[in-house]
Amino acid sequence: MKSGQVSDFTEDTITLRKREIKVRTGFLPHHALLFYAENPRIYSIVWKEDGDQPTQEEIFEALAKTAHVRETLVPSIRSNGGLIEPIMVRKNVVLEGNSRLAAYRLLAQKDANAWELIRVRILPDTISDSEVFSLLGEFHIVGKKDWSPFEQAGYLYRRFKTHGIDEKQLQREVGLTTAKIRHLIHVYDFMLNANDRNPERWSYYDELLKGRRFNQARDLYTNFDHKITEMIQSEEIERAVDIRDGLPKIVKIGGNTLKKFMNDKLSFHDAVHEAHHRGAGNYYIKKLKDIKSFLAEDNLDEELARVSGEERSNLSYLIQRIAARVNQIAKKINGNSH
Repeated sequence: MKSGQVSDFTEDTITLRKREIKVRTGFLPHHALLFYAENPRIYSIVWKEDGDQPTQEEIFEALAKTAHVRETLVPSIRSNGGLIEPIMVRKNVVLEGNSRLAAYRLLAQKDANAWELIRVRILPDTISDSEVFSLLGEFHIVGKKDWSPFEQAGYLYRRFKTHGIDEKQLQREVGLTTAKIRHLIHVYDFMLNANDRNPERWSYYDELLKGRRFNQARDLYTNFDHKITEMIQSEEIERAVDIRDGLPKIVKIGGNTLKKFMNDKLSFHDAVHEAHHRGAGNYYIKKLKDIKSFLAEDNLDEELARVSGEERSNLSYLIQRIAARVNQIAKKINGNSH
C-alpha cells in the first residue's frame, strides 16, 4: 500500500487458549513499530552474554544480515507488493513477524514512500506476556514449525523458567511429549551455562545430553561434560555426528583409552581410532546381530505362518525384498574379500 493510503482497520478475532481475542487488521507506518527483543529468533542471535537487552538498531542489523531476510523475504515481499500475512503487534511491538519487518525496512531504504506502510494485526493491550508466548508457540512449534531446535528450546525454557508453565501445560500447548520438552529445556540450560548461544552448535549438545550413553564416563570423570564442551567450542570435535558416533566408542571401550583421552594424552580423533582398533562400537555387526537374534527367536516360524490376508501379503513382500538386499550385500562383501 502506498503512502497516504491508510485504510480503516477491520475487526476480527483469533482463538487462543479456548477464548476469542479481538484483533484489528490494517496498515501502520513501519518506522512506528519496535522489534520484540524476547522473540526466540532475536533472542538466539542478538542477546549479549551479559544479559543486556539489545538495541533496536542491533536487532535490525542482525536480522537484515540473515539469508532468510535478504534472499527470501525481501524478494517475496517486493514481488507481492506487500505482506500476504500481516505482522502481529501489541503496543507497537512486533510480537510475530520481526523478520518481515526487517525485510520491509530494507525495501524502504531503496524507496521510502512505496514501503512506508506495513500490514499489521493489532492485539489488545491487555493480552499478557504469558499469552504472547503461548501464541508464538502456536505459530512456530505447533503451526509452521519454522524455529530451529535452539529457538524452540529457548521458547520452552523461558515459558518454564520465567512464566512458570509446567511441563504438562507445555505439552498441551505445543504437542511435544514431556520427555522431549524436558530434554530441550535441559540442553538449552546447559548451553547457557556453557556460555554458548550459537544455534549452529545445538546438535552437538543435543547428542551429548541425549540418553544415558555417557553416564559411565560421567561417573568416572566429573569433568567429562566440561571437557567435551571445550572440544566443541574449540572445534576439536568438528561435527555433531562425531559425538553421536565417535564419542560412544571411546566411552564404551573405556579403560586406558578413556583415561588417556580424559588426561589429554590422546586427541579426540586419536582416541576414536584407538577405540575402533580395540573393537569398540562395530555398528554394522551389532545391527546384523540384532536381526539375526530376532530371526532366531523360538516359534517365530509358526507365528509368521499364522498371519493371513493383507498382512501376509505385506509380510511376504518385505521378506522377499530383504532377502534380495542381503544377497546383494553378500556378493559385494564376498567379492571384496578376495
